[in-house]
Amino acid sequence: MTVRVGVIGVGMIGQDHIRRITQVLSGGVVVAITDIDQAHAERVACGLPGVTVHRAGRDLVSDSRVDAILVTSWGPTHEEHVLAAIDAGKPVFCEKPLATTSAACRRIVDAEIAGGQRLVQVGFMRRYDAGYTALKAALDEDRIGAPLLMHCAHRTASPPPYGFTTDTMISDAAVHEIDIARWLLGEEVVATAILTPRRSRSAAAGLHDPLMVLLEMASGVLVDVEVFVNAAYGYDIRAEIVGESGTVALGEADGLRIALGGRRGGRIPADWRERFGRAFDAELQDWLKAAAAGTSAGPSCWDGYAATAVAETCVQALRTGSRTAVSMPPCPGFYAKAPL
Repeated sequence: MTVRVGVIGVGMIGQDHIRRITQVLSGGVVVAITDIDQAHAERVACGLPGVTVHRAGRDLVSDSRVDAILVTSWGPTHEEHVLAAIDAGKPVFCEKPLATTSAACRRIVDAEIAGGQRLVQVGFMRRYDAGYTALKAALDEDRIGAPLLMHCAHRTASPPPYGFTTDTMISDAAVHEIDIARWLLGEEVVATAILTPRRSRSAAAGLHDPLMVLLEMASGVLVDVEVFVNAAYGYDIRAEIVGESGTVALGEADGLRIALGGRRGGRIPADWRERFGRAFDAELQDWLKAAAAGTSAGPSCWDGYAATAVAETCVQALRTGSRTAVSMPPCPGFYAKAPL
């Protein structure tokens, strides 16, 4: 079955996913698009023969030609579009965040549970990255003993051009480490704290860069995340887990490290598209396969809710300067079959 996909939001990542579906992956075809900028949507449609341009997300969701929905619009619109897809009984892939508040995420969780079937996949693409899946396998196989600590770095050459704030460093950047820590360690975050190191002179006014995000897991494992969005030299993602009998860490992004002429070096990716391109391919292919069966795979609504709830708690910890407990109910049994 070829899944007929409707795309809500055709900005940078929306167009990148359209390219994947039409040129890279199998089992999908884009048949409809919409964007808040109607003229922009019309321009994008010029390169997509037979595609319908809808004026609003609700019109696209109700289009009988659309089997599944891809939501890549502005974060505050996610709740509306995902809820509409659930109501229509159509599988939906939603780029992170699932919604911009934990309350909105919980409404989506409740709607999906009420519908009785999994329809939503959240775009935490790192779970599909070869490096992170190797880390997961090492932990699952107990190769380093019980985990004790996890060290992470999330560095970008420069922040996005839109209004990036200190809060956004948590909700838009560190949220990936929040999700991957939950997934790798198989447990929830129970408390957070934020440390504010010396501020980089490259940071824009009002932006405290870098930050140190501290996560306390349910078992007592401590996770530290350095978030540095003005690192200048490139896009550098790091992760190391320290266990009772060994350590395991991400390797080079491109698997290449050169020693020559008394020097050792490797290539640093320019941005997230280069570093996680294959992971994006894998997650969208997984979604298309599940959507063809009328369901969803990968990170669930609950994962989206948990990540947003922890990110909100981190922002509270940033405000207060103190350790802050995460307030979150137990995972509903509806999601019990899908491991963290």
